Amino acid sequence: MTRSWRTTLAIVGSAAVWLSGLVLAAQGPVSPAAGKKAGEAFKNVTTSTLKELSVDDFIASMGLISANLGLDCADCHPNAGTDKADFVIDTPRKATTRRMVEMVAGINRTNFGGVQRVTCWTCHHGRITPATTISLDAWYDTPNIELDDAVRQESGQPTADDVLDKFIAAIGGPDRLARVTSFVATGNAIGYGELGGNADFTLFAKSPSQRAILISYKDTERPASSWSFDGRTGWIKTPRGLLSEYELVGSELDGARFEAQLAFPGQIKQALSNWRGATTRSIGDRDFLVVQGSGARGFLATLYFDPKTSLLSRMVRYGPSPIGRMPTQIDYADYRDVSGVKFPFEYKFTWLDGRYTAKLSKVDTNVPIDAARFGRPAAR
Repeated sequence: MTRSWRTTLAIVGSAAVWLSGLVLAAQGPVSPAAGKKAGEAFKNVTTSTLKELSVDDFIASMGLISANLGLDCADCHPNAGTDKADFVIDTPRKATTRRMVEMVAGINRTNFGGVQRVTCWTCHHGRITPATTISLDAWYDTPNIELDDAVRQESGQPTADDVLDKFIAAIGGPDRLARVTSFVATGNAIGYGELGGNADFTLFAKSPSQRAILISYKDTERPASSWSFDGRTGWIKTPRGLLSEYELVGSELDGARFEAQLAFPGQIKQALSNWRGATTRSIGDRDFLVVQGSGARGFLATLYFDPKTSLLSRMVRYGPSPIGRMPTQIDYADYRDVSGVKFPFEYKFTWLDGRYTAKLSKVDTNVPIDAARFGRPAAR
């Protein structure tokens, strides 16, 4: 793909994809008060469907709309990406987006008892104007590769319990995993397509559910970005974003919690409930065993395991929103042994407003970590 919106989305630590015809606040970086809803935090969120969202879920929903329609921030917000960006002005496209969001909510409410069966993606599929006629080449040649969000047990495949047990054994076994109570992983973060610059990457983790990521730039004036979860509260800090810092209180908080728990995989079975699968799904030209678990507030996580090694290759987590599930994906590769436990030395993080790859050079286990690392980012 060569369209500029895809490269815009890919910059490390970029702000949320502000397509918000729905939409935003004052010029320049702001930090909304913790716990405020989108309709309170931003001046121009007028759709009843979205103004009740938490700030973190509202930000993710903007990225979801952008991806569903194949748009960039500037397609709705004049001069987005510059110092002259106007996120408040109303435009015809914003007005249309507002109507479409309410239309989708109305369809689900009227026809499906409020269950979300129709989303923006249902019709748009990355296009501003939905296609209305099938391509005959697609009908007779290219198969539909879109997958259901839900995973179901496939005949002849192992149970979810079997897959998870093999993963725990392959990564080191429950005894060795239990002996790892903290770790610090260091390396480099590489922006998608090398956009956004390269940076130092540090991952801090403490059992059972504390985790923080810090991306810092030594050779530029770009401020550091961070994602943190202290076991109860979570924060994101992206200084060059419209929201320079905000607390996670919606489904993004559930996602941060699960990623923190997954850093200590011996507890994977307890991290979610209602585990189901396995089924077979492909990444590229390879097949993987896939299981799925559920969490609170409609949270879902789908895990892809390599059938040859039993190691985790991909995790996709989904948070609910009124306009569709909001996905975040992490790919794991280059597993290496560290004191008897296998750690991935390559992470590829992909979400609705950014993508980067972290390549580790070192993992230190059972080291002391200042509790402040997992809390609200320090002012700098």
